[in-house]
Amino acid sequence: MNLLLIGSGGREHALAWKLSQSAQVERIFVAPGNGGTATAAKCENVTISDSDLAGLLAFAQAQAIDLTVVGPEVPLVAGIVDLFQAAGLPIFGPVQAAAQLEGSKAFSKAFMQQHNIPTGWARVFDDFEEAADFVQSLDTLPVLKASGLAAGKGVILPESQDEAIHALREMLVARSFGEASATVLVEERLIGPEVSVLAFCDGVHIAVMPPAQDHKRLLTGDGGPNTGGMGAFAPSPLASPDFLSEVERTVLRPVIDGMAANGAPYVGILYAGLMLTPDGLRVLEFNCRFGDPETQVVLPLLESDLVDLLLACIHGRLDEAKPIWREGAAATVVMASGGYPGSYAKGKTINGLAEAEEKGCSVFHAGTALADSTRADTGLITSGGRVLAVTGLGEDLSAAADRAYAGLAHIHFDGAVWRTDIARPHKN
Repeated sequence: MNLLLIGSGGREHALAWKLSQSAQVERIFVAPGNGGTATAAKCENVTISDSDLAGLLAFAQAQAIDLTVVGPEVPLVAGIVDLFQAAGLPIFGPVQAAAQLEGSKAFSKAFMQQHNIPTGWARVFDDFEEAADFVQSLDTLPVLKASGLAAGKGVILPESQDEAIHALREMLVARSFGEASATVLVEERLIGPEVSVLAFCDGVHIAVMPPAQDHKRLLTGDGGPNTGGMGAFAPSPLASPDFLSEVERTVLRPVIDGMAANGAPYVGILYAGLMLTPDGLRVLEFNCRFGDPETQVVLPLLESDLVDLLLACIHGRLDEAKPIWREGAAATVVMASGGYPGSYAKGKTINGLAEAEEKGCSVFHAGTALADSTRADTGLITSGGRVLAVTGLGEDLSAAADRAYAGLAHIHFDGAVWRTDIARPHKN
């Protein structure tokens, strides 16, 4: 089989790494890919943007691609699955109508309320004055969310009412997140630990993955600004079998049934971002694809052939291809560029990757590039904020974290920053 994998981050490198292990796969074209996918087994980068839907379709047709796998949310929300399906090409991911669960937080909240999925209260606004009046009427501070896609940056947790009003003005009037903040949700601020539950879906059946937790704050001890994720681990000790059964019954199943009733059966990865509040679990958000960096700890625990699972979802037979998961745990630590999530320098030489892998780690690339893009045998340099995710496996979370950090100790690039407490908060 020849595969097309769309995306350029750590999630896509992890997907390429797992897909390449399938005996069915001969070649994987990654569009546009990164320094890791440029040198991965069976992989070849192609210079097509993940937002160039027409270019991606033309490439898939020209190369007789047997299966396309979509990593990021932007092409899914833009309708790439509908486009490929109309052309008769197999593609893994939800159709545009189902991807609204991530593409529009306003749609997602209304869907949850309609189907009695546990979530916090919310009001939706497109007028600044009305939103400001509502916030001023509240006795507690809310969360403010841009309804559209904002690259994970559209959530504001104001520390005062004045700060909330200022943020609303920036979002609704100044359009600080572009059209993504043309509509804003003012939501209940929930308190509690967060757990990510991902599941394979074929429109009818669900196969839940090991629950994960990620670390959003930049600094050790959960300090500093929010990021796209500085590390993750799985399985989460907070998610018992009974808890996962509750999630499937009260969250995942209503989504699958509700989307089917809407005429948009949900096929792909369904990601539920959950908070465990004193009043029970609540859904914070849905994503319509693999998470990042959760993918970097979930896929290393998967023993089954990922290609078989993706095809089973596409063909509606997931119940015949139940995934097999290995015992133990996985932890990944993100190495980021100094200055992230703000401005940062690029082009820093990366050393020590082979030594880290010799320690038994998997090193997934996110913001990397070849020093010479025309030659696969040249060195690697930094090209993004989150640069690498160093993943270790172990019999438990502590052992997995220790292995990840042992590998990370061999990797160097100027200005590298990372947390020291991923999956082991007792070791600050």
